[in-house]
Amino acid sequence: MIIEKILLNLQPFVVDLSSIGAGAKAFSAIADKQFFDKFENAEILDAHIEVDYSVKNKGASVDVSCRMVGEVKVPCDLCLEPVTIPVDTEFEENYIPQGNELDLSQDIYDYVVTSLPLRRVHPDGECNEETTKYISK
Repeated sequence: MIIEKILLNLQPFVVDLSSIGAGAKAFSAIADKQFFDKFENAEILDAHIEVDYSVKNKGASVDVSCRMVGEVKVPCDLCLEPVTIPVDTEFEENYIPQGNELDLSQDIYDYVVTSLPLRRVHPDGECNEETTKYISK
């Protein structure tokens, strides 16, 4: 199995399966704020997620292995100031494509967002004191 490493810029998570043929390729791209804005997620203030994925075209189906590492900035649940949350998640899926293109955008978005903790706060002592002084403890 030969794997090519390429960097995509325009639609980084849409794979042209006809260019792969009956083989595999590896891809690298960045999911940034612009990517999350396409999903109308106002909660993601900023993002830099390195997405490395390989696609193996098996004809009737496609195997995808994907790893996402980086960080997102979201509002802190206590003080509402931006807090940086690390992201390190991955998935492996088998798809039955409905044409010559496979769009992984929704899955990448879903796996990143569901990897975030439910409670998103700054470490102790790093919240904005002007805001948190009104919170009863």
